[in-house]
Amino acid sequence: MESSLSEYRVLDLTDEKGYFCGKILGDLGADVIKIERPGGDLGRRIGPFYKNECHPEKNLFWLTYNTSKRGITLNIETADGKAIFSELLRRSDFVIESFPPGYLSRLGLSYEEMRRINSRLIWVSISPFGQEGPYSSFKTSDLVSMAMGGLLYITGYPERPPVRIGVPQSYLLAASHGAAGALIAHYYRGKSGVGQQVDVSIQEAVTRALFLEPLFWDIEKFVIRRDGHYIKRYKLRQRELWECKDGLVFFRIFGGPTARRNKGLVEWMKEEEGNAGVLESVNWDSLNLSGVSQEEYDNSGWEEEIGKFLKKQTGEKIKIEAMKRNIIALFPCHTCQEILKDEQLAQRNYWVDIEYPYLGAAIRYPGAFCKMDLTLCRIGPAPKIGEHNREIYIQELGMSDTEYNTLVQGGIV
Repeated sequence: MESSLSEYRVLDLTDEKGYFCGKILGDLGADVIKIERPGGDLGRRIGPFYKNECHPEKNLFWLTYNTSKRGITLNIETADGKAIFSELLRRSDFVIESFPPGYLSRLGLSYEEMRRINSRLIWVSISPFGQEGPYSSFKTSDLVSMAMGGLLYITGYPERPPVRIGVPQSYLLAASHGAAGALIAHYYRGKSGVGQQVDVSIQEAVTRALFLEPLFWDIEKFVIRRDGHYIKRYKLRQRELWECKDGLVFFRIFGGPTARRNKGLVEWMKEEEGNAGVLESVNWDSLNLSGVSQEEYDNSGWEEEIGKFLKKQTGEKIKIEAMKRNIIALFPCHTCQEILKDEQLAQRNYWVDIEYPYLGAAIRYPGAFCKMDLTLCRIGPAPKIGEHNREIYIQELGMSDTEYNTLVQGGIV
């Protein structure tokens, strides 16, 4: 079975803001060549590290987001480095970069100049705020991007500062958009024969992820905000996360057309305990929570009754009963360990073990992001620093050993 992009080559010049873009294209079968500066990318310093040993080749952040790539080192700021990059570009179909806008232009390596070498080139630029605009020269971090994109506003507790999500979400969102944009441009190139630049703003990628908040604001003039185990919608602060015997479960009280989830839970409580307390007297079908005040809601005793019941159940039992009774929004919140043991993921062979001989171990990864009938989506190991230098420079570009060694001694590769 052939990979979807097996005929195409990608030059990946990104830092941590764009690693994931190249990974997606590599998983789809493209020959992604990750270009690092001599000595390795600064992203190799980002923790955590394998067995807590701080070493650039044991960096788990790097090993996570740079799978399915080959790796070379090259200093593109030197004359020889630029010439080598230009030669690689002639043989490539995509370039991904996340430099500050204007940096490559100052080196003479802008998209406008490089398209003269390869008119079919698709050039993906991932930057904090896009290639143009009043913020285009501003730097960023994941925290800044999450804040400027609006996502940070809805996290954490209302009375405290917002809380950043641990994994760098803004970079993953932008890199995903970069991969999608690259494939759309690739489709257009197939029809027209012409390449183009794909300009991705990390801020815009984060803002676009807030697909519900603008909708609710436009219709009801409220914003959904997280409040620990609670969430605030309309005027109500409602519980969403509940304790069970062995962890947490998700459930939220609804009214009207979606009341069947409440009624299913009430029926289960009645069967198991003989009654459901104050919940039995509620007409869930006619309940309109938008007309219930916070005081009325808090004094109703609904959440107290549900909380006492769920604390007596295990997560596994809750899952089984919820499916049996069609209680749609009642399910356990899996821990990382539980996800690794999940029978659904196991049946689909989702997890993939990749061997790293220099670690003396295999690392377990999430597998391909999709399954396809006619083409292969696969995942391969992340490269060591300069792992494929000789393969690409000598075997593919035709350099002699002497020429290659001279470049190494000169700090060019």
